[in-house]
Amino acid sequence: MPKRTVYQAKIEHLQILKEDGTLDTKLAKGLLTNEQVLHLYEQMWICRELDEIAFKLQRSGRMGTYPQNKGQEANAVASALAMKKGTDWLVPAYRENAALFMHGMPMHYVLMYWMGDERGSKMPEGVNITPLSVPIGTHMLHATGIAWAAKLRGDDDQAVITYFGDGATSEGDFHGAMNFASTLQVPCIFYCQNNQWAISVPREKQMRAEPVAQTAPAYGMPTIQVDGNDIFAVYKAVTDARKRATSGEGPTFIEAVTYRLGDHTTADDARRYRDQKEVDAWRERDPLIRTRLYLESKGVWDEDQQQTLQDRAKTIVGEVVKAAEGAEAPPLTDIFDSMYAELPESLKRQRDTMRTSSLGQRPEQAGLREQPAERV
Repeated sequence: MPKRTVYQAKIEHLQILKEDGTLDTKLAKGLLTNEQVLHLYEQMWICRELDEIAFKLQRSGRMGTYPQNKGQEANAVASALAMKKGTDWLVPAYRENAALFMHGMPMHYVLMYWMGDERGSKMPEGVNITPLSVPIGTHMLHATGIAWAAKLRGDDDQAVITYFGDGATSEGDFHGAMNFASTLQVPCIFYCQNNQWAISVPREKQMRAEPVAQTAPAYGMPTIQVDGNDIFAVYKAVTDARKRATSGEGPTFIEAVTYRLGDHTTADDARRYRDQKEVDAWRERDPLIRTRLYLESKGVWDEDQQQTLQDRAKTIVGEVVKAAEGAEAPPLTDIFDSMYAELPESLKRQRDTMRTSSLGQRPEQAGLREQPAERV
């Protein structure tokens, strides 16, 4: 039998807003209004201010380890705008703060979470966001399950988006989630923030896939690579993916090429493994700079507005810090009362006595032990 080609794939790269703030008007037609761009720019700036203050909180011992979002904010805000608030589900990792705020998560919850207060993971009623996921890749399975549930219920207008980094694609959980999502044709968007580094391991040392998006065709899944620092490209890619999802066409994989300008977390020192020239080159692609240049070119932004925004961001973040640090300490019984819908009797005794031993729970037993017979 002669040789024949049984499969070919083509992956497109999408950029609409260039680094210098110029826009491809043809590709951008019908996407974002100036008012929406202003809103997204403000959300990115507030998130950046929160990052800076969170870094100081950690360094001053007022908070635990914290992962900055700096450099990746366009992915969060533009994708969040493309999803339907109150209907769709956001299943985050830990570098999507702005998206969570835009979909209803109180800002101080993020700080509470990194301060070790688990109440930061308890979303308000009606907020369709799962808790932050520090374990790499595990939450993608949850996203697939939520999407499958939506399909089984017939919730045709509901979609799920899950965020993860390039390093997570090397995890088995990622491949399991992709396979189930594709096989079951669930309304799930897999959003990979390829920030070039899996902590200290560069992308080229942890995978052979180039681009990362080429993993998706292996699962029969539509895919696209976008400039992750371009709010227009991100918004279009997620909007298109959501339309496919809610039309019954199944999942989509999006690779967003971006960069984390800070360390992996405050427990990391990226200077030990990253070339400063690389960091400097990516600073010029900062989504905040790019978006501001665009707004200025449209005549809807100036230095006075910038100063007003910076002052407003400082005020907002200051109130967020007060809310997080001023939260009343939870009662110790929360560890029991928040675990089960109906608490087993054995755990009720532990809760009420704060003891685990039988004697501790029922001290009246102390005198019931038979005394040893006296020796003659």
